[in-house]
Amino acid sequence: MDLFYLIFGLALLVGAGDVLVRGAVALSLRFGIPAFIVGSTIIAFGTSAPELLISVQSALEGAPGIALGNVIGSNIANVLLVLGVPALLAPLAPCGTEAHRNLFFMLGATVVFTALVLLDLMNFWGGLVLVIITAWMVWDSMKEGLKARAEGIEVSLEDELGDLEDVDPNMAPWKIALMIVAGMIGLPIGADLLIDGARGIALSIGVSEAVIGLTLVAIGTSLPELATTVVAALRKQTDVAIGNVIGSNIFNITAIIGVAALVAPLPVPPELLVRDIWVMIGATALLTPFVFACKPMGRIAGAAFLALYVLYLYVAFT
Repeated sequence: MDLFYLIFGLALLVGAGDVLVRGAVALSLRFGIPAFIVGSTIIAFGTSAPELLISVQSALEGAPGIALGNVIGSNIANVLLVLGVPALLAPLAPCGTEAHRNLFFMLGATVVFTALVLLDLMNFWGGLVLVIITAWMVWDSMKEGLKARAEGIEVSLEDELGDLEDVDPNMAPWKIALMIVAGMIGLPIGADLLIDGARGIALSIGVSEAVIGLTLVAIGTSLPELATTVVAALRKQTDVAIGNVIGSNIFNITAIIGVAALVAPLPVPPELLVRDIWVMIGATALLTPFVFACKPMGRIAGAAFLALYVLYLYVAFT
């Protein structure tokens, strides 16, 4: 039953999050909000809703290992798994000014997050710092969008809305309301079921909640990014693949943990300090030279990333 709760809760989280985002995007477009603002705010926050609900609910229920483990584990999985798999299918070429700027954001956010964890400052004030960083990065993204339009640079709807370009801005009001309400109801229910299942599994197999957060929960919440990145690689949209991972990692360690720490203090489990946060930093460091040097990630790099992730999972469970 614990495994069923975890899987069903995860499926409900992903489904409710998608429905909520689509409803919110349709509502925003209906009110005439520019697509680039929708893309840099509503979609960015909405697609992180499952992770956010898991972390907030875990903080409230006194399970910081799941909250922090989910975020650290997701960032590890995003680099080693979510980029490793598509690199086996098609070379990923992370390049361009925007990729460089976002990588700087990710490196800076990682340094701040690591410092707060090591200093055991995952409380209201630490959360406030992370939320302020999130607000600043969202503002910078919106400013760049305004600047591009002022310079007459055309950006396609697909680039701004991604897989949500098919959302109908003329959707009936009742349908929009139904989608938003269904998403808001489904997310907390899914988070509660997933946390209950994760705690039960941890107890039954004799591992810590942090390990379950770092592995099962993290992989589950990274599956949407994995699907998106594989599709982008097959379509030869490698900048989208890299952008998804970098954007997700930034939001994970600023917005998600920031809000969770504002809600309740997050004591840092010792195993995260000894091993996992350093693995996250190492995975980030592995990605950095590919982006800065505009060096394509081919099959050899993809296989190496996957091998490192399998090794990490083995060590985590043993």
